[in-house]
Amino acid sequence: MNESKTYKNYIGGKWVESATGTTFNSINPANKEEILVKLQKSDEKDGDMAVDAAEDAFEKWSSMPAPKRGEILFKAARILEEQKEELAKTMTKEMGKILIETRGDVQEAIDIIKLMAGEGRRLYGHTTPSELPNKFCMTINLPVGIVALITPWNFPMAIPAWKIAPALIAGNTIVFKPASDTPLCAIKLVEIFEKAGIPKGVLNIVTGSGTSVGMPLVKHKKIRGISFTGSVETGQIITKEAGLKRVGLELGGKNVIIVMDDANIDLAVDGAIWGGFGTTGQRCTAASRVVVHEKVGDKFTEKFVERAKKLKVGDGLDPETEMGPAINESQLKKIHKYTEIGKEEGATLLTGGKILTEGKFTQGFFYEPTIFSDVTKDMTIAQDEIFGPTVAIMAAENLEEAIHIANSVEYGLSSSIYTESINNAFKAIEKIEAGLTYVNSSTIGSEVHLPFGGVKNTGNGTREGGIKGIEEFVETKTAYIDYSGRLQRAQIDIE
Repeated sequence: MNESKTYKNYIGGKWVESATGTTFNSINPANKEEILVKLQKSDEKDGDMAVDAAEDAFEKWSSMPAPKRGEILFKAARILEEQKEELAKTMTKEMGKILIETRGDVQEAIDIIKLMAGEGRRLYGHTTPSELPNKFCMTINLPVGIVALITPWNFPMAIPAWKIAPALIAGNTIVFKPASDTPLCAIKLVEIFEKAGIPKGVLNIVTGSGTSVGMPLVKHKKIRGISFTGSVETGQIITKEAGLKRVGLELGGKNVIIVMDDANIDLAVDGAIWGGFGTTGQRCTAASRVVVHEKVGDKFTEKFVERAKKLKVGDGLDPETEMGPAINESQLKKIHKYTEIGKEEGATLLTGGKILTEGKFTQGFFYEPTIFSDVTKDMTIAQDEIFGPTVAIMAAENLEEAIHIANSVEYGLSSSIYTESINNAFKAIEKIEAGLTYVNSSTIGSEVHLPFGGVKNTGNGTREGGIKGIEEFVETKTAYIDYSGRLQRAQIDIE
């Protein structure tokens, strides 16, 4: 990769420099001295230019038959497939997670784009009988208009694709503001859509900070919809500042794995390792809490700690690495801050709890896989989203107490229960306050053809993926066709 290369914004079908004339660096979190590329440090003027380009393109794009729009998406998915390995390596260098996970990230982008391309031949409305004779009733889905998509760094291709694909197939035009920690991955995705033949102005990307680019887009009068994935705090600000726009929010999670006394313990340990330390715990679906039935607490904890101690931390491009670095220095310090808080509040540190600084870890943002026990539900590490490789183990006497602990947080995204009892499983599905519940599987593993999203402070009811993924980006219009040849007044002329 050419370290001196500078990437530009993509506005109106052209790659252009920012109005500021300045750039920022994208670095490798496994080696902070390695500058990957330089990106445009954009401001409000660049966002305005992108909005104007999207406005100019909207009429033609929204009028194109949806199956034709779908053909462009299918082509983009094929290009992604051809470039999958190269893109995965780029993502590992920019974001840090191990190569098998970045391959999965690219595959998820491929899958959602294919799914939404197929929706071009559906985009279902519905029909229903009229209460009056010789009258037909139906609904159709129309695009919202110009939408701004603001995405995080932890899934730098999958999450943008989850938003871009349904927005495009529904006929919207887009201004895309990716996370400043992973802009190169976003640029690569837009390059693929350009190669697939996306018309000028339909998809625009502007790199820069949330303050200088993101918030002006949120407030922009011509933007009709905002789709944001990120923190609760930022989501609350967007809700306040967006005005009467369509706003879709996917926010935080403090997810739980419940391990019952009849669980397959080895399988539960597998799930807790993957849920707690996959992506270095930097997932909104990460399993940062494990509630274990007291009858099997010691057995589970012993095996879980033993496995965690053996995890190989390092550069994600090394095939032996099982957990990569944190995304940046700020996140690394945040993770360690919560370790200190956990110890101060009386939790027992079983393993980990240190920033790795020696040998191969000297130049990166590496943290040890960390496990606490003797955690109570009111402790800070049991309540806050740490977004790092930290897992809190809590004990429960029975399923009722376990579910009570699971529901004791402000979030409600993902959840899991390990049990051999169908009664336990269905009780958990019914009673856990979360948008997702897995049985005998970890909290990670959403498939693109099913809805994804959460309850409580995890969002505002938006669901991405599946047929629900279209709803965020369409307006529903109801149409009445009266062929009676006379005035018919609903609710009045019913015979």
